[in-house]
Parts: sequence; structure tokens; C-alpha cells
Amino acid sequence: MHESIMPLLEEVGFHVDYRPDITRPEIEKIVGAYEGLIIRSKTPMDKPLLEKASKLKFIGRAGAGLDKIDLDYIQEIGVKLFHAPEGNRDAVGEHAIGMLLALFNHFAKADKEVRNGIWDREGNRGEELKGKTVGVFGYGNMGRSFAKKLKGFEVNVLAYDKYKEDYGDEFAQEASFEEIQEKADVLSIHVPLTPETRDFFSVEVLMAFKKPFYLINTARGEVISFDTLNKVLSNGKLKGALLDVLENEKLATLTEDQKKSFEALCERGDVIFSPHIAGWTFQSYEKINQVLVGKIQRAFPTK
Repeated sequence: MHESIMPLLEEVGFHVDYRPDITRPEIEKIVGAYEGLIIRSKTPMDKPLLEKASKLKFIGRAGAGLDKIDLDYIQEIGVKLFHAPEGNRDAVGEHAIGMLLALFNHFAKADKEVRNGIWDREGNRGEELKGKTVGVFGYGNMGRSFAKKLKGFEVNVLAYDKYKEDYGDEFAQEASFEEIQEKADVLSIHVPLTPETRDFFSVEVLMAFKKPFYLINTARGEVISFDTLNKVLSNGKLKGALLDVLENEKLATLTEDQKKSFEALCERGDVIFSPHIAGWTFQSYEKINQVLVGKIQRAFPTK
């Protein structure tokens, strides 16, 4: 956590124990004494742990994703849940655009070539974003932030969100997924990981897009597999993939099949990776704390 978490909580009357290096067995031993827990993504809140948290009133997730939390069980036991997508939505939107511009303009390739004495202008001719249709899959905090930041690029933005109604706004036109499949030149994914979204982007779903297109994933890697990416890049339906997240981000634990597929992706010039840092800026690190503490204070006023 950003160091501001302690004073922010203490200023509004909470007693705080900051234990960034605590282990799972240590949490299990002491969790029964706490009324609140603030976690990042590496601390699973599953039923066996939560059953030991007899005094627990709330969980604060410092970030956006909730896939490591047993949502059904915390609702059953009446534990409130807070998260802070407002804290890193700007970072995610900027990162997604940055990756797209980097691919369109061959930044990595051109930089490497010039450093090696190669001055190849034609081989690095760029692609313009203006005039293209961008599909946004999931129009929550992250999707809307991405669409908002696209406004100055003079693109047509179509947004699809299964769980919203009348969500079209000045930044995006509400659309069906089928309309995005028909019109999109770029697809950016902004959905949480759920049983419904896991492996949602299959070969069949991606091949149903009318035009070859570019894909951006700053959401969760498990929504699309390495194998699917390789197949759809190889057959030309995908013109490029921008991946901040992977189906398995613990690279030392890749299965043999995953390793082969990942290595094949790494060989491609039409793929750009980043290590799950889209929402990981110096500014978002602090803003997440501010958003989270504000939500907790409103629900549990201490002063």
C-alpha cells in the first residue's frame, strides 16, 4: 500500500495495524480480532479464512478486481465490501491508449532499429487512429475512462455492457456486442473476471468479427487464452494484441503447453506486453487509498 494509508485511516479515527509482509497462516491466527481488512490482489478472501473473521465488518480492496473474494459468502455474513476502481481508472485508460499508439507507430521496433544503426522509415510507417471504430467491452469505470480519453482522437466509440441500460454518453455510443463485432477496428476489454467472462473470447467469438482488428486487454488475462491469441493472430483476424494481463502471470509456473504458447506470442512483432501495470502509476497508488478510505469512512463514521 502507499504509505498514506496509515495517516488517512488514523485521521478519521481508525486504529490500524499495517502488516504488508504477513503470511496466510499468520492472517488466520489473528483475523478474528479485526473489524476491517484492507487487501490487495494477492490476498484471497475465501470462506475458510472468512469463517475465522468473527468480528469482521468490512473488506477494503485496494484496487478494482474482486475475483479473489468470495462475494457470495461475504454477502451471507453481512460483511461490506469496498473497492477503488475510481483510483486507477485514469491510469488504465492512459495505458491502453499508450499501448495502442505504440503498436500503431512501431515504437519498440523503431527504437531498437535506430539504436542499432538502422534507419528504416518505410518499414516503420505508422497507422492513424483517427476515423477508426473502437469497441469497448464493459463500460464501467475503466471502460468509460478509456472512452473519455479517446475523445480527442476523432474515433467512433461503441460501448457494450451487458449489465447496464441507457449508458451511452458523450464519450461512447451504446451498442450491442454484435454491432461491435460488425464494425470494430479496435476492441478494448474492460470487464472483471467472473465465471461468465473466463475464456469468453474464444476463437469462435473473435472469428465472428467482420474485419481484422486490434485487441487490447488491460482487464484480466483469463478472459482469453494464449492459444486463442496465437490462433487468431496467425490467421490474420487479429492484427495485433496489446496485453497488460495474461492467463497465467506467474511465468515460472507456466505449464508446458502455456509455455509454448507464450513463447510463440513473444516471437511476434504484432504483440506488446506489459506486466499488469495499467493501473499501477505513482498517482493511482495514492488515489486508491483516498478513494477507499473515503468509502469506509462514509459507511463507518468514527467521528
